[in-house]
Amino acid sequence: MLQGIRDTVEAGEFATTSEAMRDAVRVWQRQRLEDAERRNAMRARIRRSLDDPRPSLTEDEAEADMDRFMKGQEKASRNAAR
Repeated sequence: MLQGIRDTVEAGEFATTSEAMRDAVRVWQRQRLEDAERRNAMRARIRRSLDDPRPSLTEDEAEADMDRFMKGQEKASRNAAR
């Protein structure tokens, strides 16, 4: 990893290894924040689903819904390829 950083400095992408490291840490911090936001959004969706008073779908209903969804995806994919 250090060699990769040195290579970017030698290529002129950064003035110093410290600058490259600071950039790498900023990217890492941003990624961690985005990951946390995604996890929180998933937790909220799960919570809403668990709290939903509507009855659950049967296995057959869920499978039929998934089949309709997949057919719609295939149709959209064919239309996009035109």
